[in-house]
Amino acid sequence: MKQKEPSELSDQELLQEVQKIKSSLIVNAVLCGIMIGVATYSTVKNGLGILTFFPLFFIPVFTKNRARKKAVENQLKERNLV
Repeated sequence: MKQKEPSELSDQELLQEVQKIKSSLIVNAVLCGIMIGVATYSTVKNGLGILTFFPLFFIPVFTKNRARKKAVENQLKERNLV
């Protein structure tokens, strides 16, 4: 299912999207921390390997989520819902 653009959402849907984004940012931060911890441990224990660079594969996902968050925040400001 494709997500709607923030400009296409109603006020109520936009506020719900903000709540979803906040919870997903927390989950992303925890997962990112775990991945960095595993990469650091793996590097110290075994030297450079695949787990060292594993967190780098998820950078596009994190940047996409960040871009979505910015778009929703801009739409909130435009509609004076902040």
